Amino acid sequence: MKKFLLTLLIVVLLLSVFVLYTFSSTGYFREVNNTDSYEVIAEIPMKGAEDFTINYEDGFMIISQDDRAGRRDGSPSQGHLYYLDLDSGRFQPKKLTGNYKLPFYPHGISLLKLDSGHYQILVVNHARGHTIEKFELFGNDSLVYMATYRDDSMISPNDVVALDKESFYFTNDHGYTSYWGKLAENYLGLAVSNVVFYDGKYREVAGGMSYANGINITNDRSQLLVASPRSFSLRYYNIEEDGDLSYERSLDVGSGIDNIELDENGDLWMGSHPSLLAFTAYAVGKNETAPSEVIKVTGDQVESLFEDDGSLVSASSVAAPYKDLLFVGTVMDDMLLVLKKK
Repeated sequence: MKKFLLTLLIVVLLLSVFVLYTFSSTGYFREVNNTDSYEVIAEIPMKGAEDFTINYEDGFMIISQDDRAGRRDGSPSQGHLYYLDLDSGRFQPKKLTGNYKLPFYPHGISLLKLDSGHYQILVVNHARGHTIEKFELFGNDSLVYMATYRDDSMISPNDVVALDKESFYFTNDHGYTSYWGKLAENYLGLAVSNVVFYDGKYREVAGGMSYANGINITNDRSQLLVASPRSFSLRYYNIEEDGDLSYERSLDVGSGIDNIELDENGDLWMGSHPSLLAFTAYAVGKNETAPSEVIKVTGDQVESLFEDDGSLVSASSVAAPYKDLLFVGTVMDDMLLVLKKK
């Protein structure tokens, strides 16, 4: 009897430690204070503007939009890419993929300037399994489909970034495809997600991270940046001549950062989820809102610029400044938010 009670006590203690670890490591106890230093300039109607990227030189934004809540609830609709002129002041996105007939549920995106008025766009697509679609944009309205990339290495692609016209990196946010495997990754924080490089062939170039999410490249194209929201960290990799990566360091950011954007100065801006458990409950439809945060990283300095408990904006996934404005996109909210410092 004593042996049974001792065993039961050990099991209870282990479960208690696991629960406490899960809650603390996912930000459950984090207090989110609503920031009052910004005012809302515009709420651009758009369901699930999960990722965007800004071309500062030419003054426009490309937005990846997918109604994830609709798909979750059994009412899927075609997602789209949008073009937003940032200097017009009208905040009226132009649909670029209106004539794109293939099923399209876009996720992470990458924009690469090829020439004057000529750009390459890569986008993760979850409509036909997992693929990466390649487009070229001419001016502000002519989008031409170029190619579809598909490979067994695309286990659970989340974001993509071009190294050059012929090669790119993408993240797999999970290493397992089974329900229990994904559950273990989400709650135990198993570090089995990775980064894959394509240059005509696919190969893993970085692994051993928890939920590899947003990915981007520094302005001088010497380093790759990878968000690991499950470990509340940002990972830095040096890019070698052949595209291989060498791990340099990790930076603790204290929040579940999602997509990574760079401004003209090379500073990093990230939409973030301060409480991953609250985000998960929101994503599956159990909660109506989820907290949001905007993180800026300058060198090794981490700054929380904006926080909201979900009453204004839920589940911020991407953020970037343009002149005196701050744009915030979300996973499943029904708007893209435009803020201005008071």
